[in-house]
Amino acid sequence: MRSRSSRAATAAVALALAGGAMVPAAAESRPDPEGVWRVKGYGAVVSIADGRLQEYQTSAVSCLKGDSADRTARGVFTAEDGTVLTVRPSGALHVAGSPGDRELQRLAGLPEACTHPTPDDPVTTFDVFWQSFEEHYPFFAAKDIDWQAVRHTYRPRVHADTTRDELFALFSEMVRPLYDAHVAVLDGDRYFAQVRPGTVMPSEELDTRIKNHVVRRDLGGVKPQEFANGRISYADLPGGQGYLRISGFAGYDRQDPSYAAQSAELEAALDVVLTAGRTASLKGLIIDLRINGGGSDELGLRIAERLTDSPYLAYRKRTRYTRPQSIPVVPARDTPRYNGPVAVLTAGTTVSAGETFTQALIDRPGRTVRIGESTQGVFSDTLDRRLPNGMEVWLPNEEFLTRSGRTFDGAGIPPHIRTPVFTEEEFKDDRDSAFDTAVAVLRR
Repeated sequence: MRSRSSRAATAAVALALAGGAMVPAAAESRPDPEGVWRVKGYGAVVSIADGRLQEYQTSAVSCLKGDSADRTARGVFTAEDGTVLTVRPSGALHVAGSPGDRELQRLAGLPEACTHPTPDDPVTTFDVFWQSFEEHYPFFAAKDIDWQAVRHTYRPRVHADTTRDELFALFSEMVRPLYDAHVAVLDGDRYFAQVRPGTVMPSEELDTRIKNHVVRRDLGGVKPQEFANGRISYADLPGGQGYLRISGFAGYDRQDPSYAAQSAELEAALDVVLTAGRTASLKGLIIDLRINGGGSDELGLRIAERLTDSPYLAYRKRTRYTRPQSIPVVPARDTPRYNGPVAVLTAGTTVSAGETFTQALIDRPGRTVRIGESTQGVFSDTLDRRLPNGMEVWLPNEEFLTRSGRTFDGAGIPPHIRTPVFTEEEFKDDRDSAFDTAVAVLRR
């Protein structure tokens, strides 16, 4: 069952579900959870039989066969791409790399719609596309979109002879007003996605340009230590401060895309950066997320766990059909932790897992200040929905809530102190206002 936490607006987005979950030892004595289960809130049914888990993507008008995974331990199933799914004895599904569990409801058998093929004509494909958003997209009201009216406008334009090109263009036109970077229409090598107006998505070229600017200007030409395939870097700053740059929460180990491999690379990097001596002596830590393309939300929590001595709520997650599930930050055990002042640098190019990590620091005990610009405004994992004609659509189905019930989808998480971030004027005048502000704030 695929659920993406790398983001849809870039062709370089990681296609892995997650990886590397461990089943509790007590489950080893239990039989495999064979049967048919509905994954509540995620538009899916899973069938488990003969050592294999098969997903079916369901809606009120369709059932399409999805991903499959083979049993690799009791209650644990691994897909061909390294994705690991754990079926808990308590009746929940855990997708490694995605915090929390998904509720399973046992069914007597497969829904009737899953026992025969769904027609692949253009009209049926339109209906499945529209219905997927109707059932799962949480933000129509917030974005003032009448999705019923969208259907009335566009469905009459679809008929038996509608071409694939015409359907791709029509679907793209339908979702364009959402300006949601977690929404994408895909057909082979082509895709359509939109970001929040006034922002761009992270790119390799932009990342390289900014990295060079930071090293030359902010770090005085001293190259930082690099870890995790260059996605994480660290440098000590004058005055006892530290600078931690994280450009994503994926791609740490290119040979092994599993969550377990990515987590191991992250932990190794943090062991070098957050030593006992450094955590005791740091007078402030700058965490630069201004270029962060997202990835695994769970990896962000692993960092947050090293930045506190007290447990607290990171956020709560819910779908339209489930109650909010609390996701805690629990202090890391048997490793040094830093609980001093933190300045988090953000921008519109802080996306997805970069944003959930930012949200996980909002209620961090101690002094934490956000500087720069608002984040992109997309938090949910994405549902990857196959369409009857072979096209795909990605859409978010989760809300990430603060302790008070607020969400930041759409507008993004605002900074405490707003500064320009990597504008052409900043480059021209050799400035980095967010970095300079962070250094000054942490000295107070």
